Amino acid sequence: MKEIEFRTAASARGALLFMANVPGVALGDRVQVRDRHGNIRNGQVIQTATEVVMVQVFEGTEDLDLESTWVRFLERPFEVALSPDLLGRVFNGVGQPRDGRPPIVSSRHANVNGAAVNPTARAYPREFMQTGISTIDGLNSLVRGQKLPIFSGSGLPHNRLAAQIVRQAKLPGEESNFAIVFAAMGVSHTDARFFQENFANSGVLGNVVMFTNLADDPPIERLILPRAALTAAEYLAFELDRHVLVVLTDMTHYAEALREVATAKGDVPARKGYPGYLYSDLAEIYERAGRIKNRHGSITMVPVLSMPSDDITHPIPDLTGYITEGQIVLSRDLHNQGIYPPVTIMPSLSRLMKDGIGKDDTREDHARVSSQLYASYARAIEARNLASIIGAEELSRRDRQYLRFADEFERRFVGQGEDEDRSVIETLDLAWDLLSLLPPDALSRVSEADLAKYHHRGPDGSGAGAEEPQWQSA
Repeated sequence: MKEIEFRTAASARGALLFMANVPGVALGDRVQVRDRHGNIRNGQVIQTATEVVMVQVFEGTEDLDLESTWVRFLERPFEVALSPDLLGRVFNGVGQPRDGRPPIVSSRHANVNGAAVNPTARAYPREFMQTGISTIDGLNSLVRGQKLPIFSGSGLPHNRLAAQIVRQAKLPGEESNFAIVFAAMGVSHTDARFFQENFANSGVLGNVVMFTNLADDPPIERLILPRAALTAAEYLAFELDRHVLVVLTDMTHYAEALREVATAKGDVPARKGYPGYLYSDLAEIYERAGRIKNRHGSITMVPVLSMPSDDITHPIPDLTGYITEGQIVLSRDLHNQGIYPPVTIMPSLSRLMKDGIGKDDTREDHARVSSQLYASYARAIEARNLASIIGAEELSRRDRQYLRFADEFERRFVGQGEDEDRSVIETLDLAWDLLSLLPPDALSRVSEADLAKYHHRGPDGSGAGAEEPQWQSA
C-alpha cells in the first residue's frame, strides 16, 4: 500500500486541519501529522471534498507551522490487533496499550468500523444472564444477546453499579466460556483507576478487556473507542465462541464528542445541538450486539448513560430507548435515602425478560412473582401518597400493610451490598419473604400453587409467624 506525505496544509482551526489537493482519500482514513520538530500527531479524515480534506487531529493543531507540516494519509481505517491475549489488557480508545505492557502481536487485524448484525442472521435472545443484582435479575432480567441500558444522572452511582455487574455477571453453567469487554469514555483519572483496581482486586481482570478514554484525552478518540471495543467483542464472541458482556460508560460523553465534531464540521444541528444523525450513529453501535444463527458465542450489551438534568426525554436516553430492549433507571430520591443500587422500579423494564425466565431457565414462578412485585409496589406507592395527604394513622390496616411492604421492599430487595452477589433463587426467595407481608387475597397475580408452596404462613396457617396478624382487612 503506497503512503505519500503531503505538505499542503491550508489552514487549521482548533483540532481541525484542512488539506488541499489530496486525491483519493477516504472518509475515516488514519492520518499521521509530522510537525517541524519531527513529532508525530495522530488524526482521522472526517470530511472529504474535491477541493479540501478535513482532518481531525487528536492532539490538536496548536503550534503547528503549516508550511513545515507534513501529513501522511495511511490509506487504511483504524484497526485493532485481535488475539486471545486481549483478555486482561487495558487499552486506550484506539487500541494502544495503557497498562505499560507491550502491544498485542498478531497477524489478525480488523477495521473498527464493523457493521451491525444482519437482521436475517440474528438468533432471538433467550438465555438468562445473572448479574447478582435483585432489581435486575428479579424484575428486569437480562438475557443473552440483549441490549439493556442503564439510565442514570449526575452524581448517581452508575459507575459502581457498572463495576458490580462486571464483577458478578455470569451465564449459569457456562462461566468458563464468559468474557467481558469494558469501555469507558470521558472518565476522570479517579474513575479509571477505580475501575482497574476494582477489577484487579476482585480477580476478574484476567477475563476483562478494558478500553479507557480519559476526560482530558482527545474527544474524537471517544468516537472510535466503542467501535474498537465492539470489534474485540465480535472477535471473542464469533471467532472464539465466547459469551461476551459489553459495558459502555458513559454514552453521554460519546454523544457530546459526536456533537463537538459535528459542529466543527459544520453539520446542521438538530435537537439540543446534536447532529440529526445521532440516532443512526447510536444504532451503528448498539446493533452490533446480539446472537447469530449457528454461532455459539454472543454479545450482550449494557450501555450506561447519564441523563442531563435527570431528563429521561433528553435526546440521548430518548433515542437509546428506541434502539434498545428496555432500560434500568436510577433514582435520585432512593440515592438520597442511602439505598444502593438506587434502581427505581416503575419506569424500569426489560422487554425480553419473558423469554429468558421460567421453569427451565430460572424458576417456574419467576414471571408471576415479578408481576406481583410490580403490582404490590404500585399499590404501596398509592398508599404512601395517600399517607402524605391524610397521615399514616388515618390509613386502613390494609394500607398500612402496604406501607410496610414498600419500606421493606426498598430496604431489602432494592437495596443490597455493593459486594453482595445474590443468585436468582435467593432473589426469588427474598421476593416471597416480602410478599408474605401481604395477605394471600391481595396477591392476585400468582397462582394458588405458588401461594401454597412459597407464601409464608404462621404455625396455625393464618398469620406470618410471631408478629401481629397482618392480614386483617380494615
